Amino acid sequence: LMNRYYDAGDRPRAESYREDVLAIRESGRDSQTVARHLRSGAESGWDYSARWFADGKNISTIITTDIIPPDLNSLLFELEELIADLHPDTAISNHFLDLAIDREEALHKYLWNPETNWFEDYNWVEQKHTGYLTLAGLYPFFCVAAGLDKVGLVIPRVREEFLAPGGLRTSLIDTDQQWDAPNGWPPLQWIGYQSIKGYDDELADEIRKRWMVNNERVYANVNKMVEKYNVEDITLEAGGGEYPVQDGFGWSNGVYLRMAAEE
Repeated sequence: LMNRYYDAGDRPRAESYREDVLAIRESGRDSQTVARHLRSGAESGWDYSARWFADGKNISTIITTDIIPPDLNSLLFELEELIADLHPDTAISNHFLDLAIDREEALHKYLWNPETNWFEDYNWVEQKHTGYLTLAGLYPFFCVAAGLDKVGLVIPRVREEFLAPGGLRTSLIDTDQQWDAPNGWPPLQWIGYQSIKGYDDELADEIRKRWMVNNERVYANVNKMVEKYNVEDITLEAGGGEYPVQDGFGWSNGVYLRMAAEE
């Protein structure tokens, strides 16, 4: 019923060979298994976040393929609904509608944690939630796989814990990984803004304004847009990860322009 991030490769990545070898050695586990977890984490786009780490701290404990993520499955739900809506063949359309219905039910059954009131990653090997809260938990609202019955429970946590001076934190824990606090990423700001909009417009507008001001501050200082931003200390640039902060970015420019059009 659900999908995970999974790379069939079982060797260190060519672009990060040294980093992968060091993580594999530190893990003390089977090298092919760890390599697959590392490659799958990169495939997810969240390379890296402690959401993939068994201990929530160290990349050597990475277990990406053991995890069922809410972001991937929400996007697939939306795709299945889209195919069902647009496909001219009634049989195929009905098949994808059934898939979407089943996936939506599974999202709520397995990924919603009533103890935290959040859509969490689910470790299908250990059959339990990981307990690591990230903005991936807003994807079900962005893709309309969840609605009014749960958004009222989610909004207080977004306001009190994820909202920072410069936008939304990617996660609630600073791990020195780039897809965790204190960093904020443009696609996640748009997803967070759109997820809340229509339910709490005041909060949504606050997310939008804080992110845009952060973008403008950095641009005034360095005359460029960048791929990610520090949302906690807006006097600092973002950091973490395997490479320096990149110039650009298409998603930085696009999200800023789209948010500006919302004024």
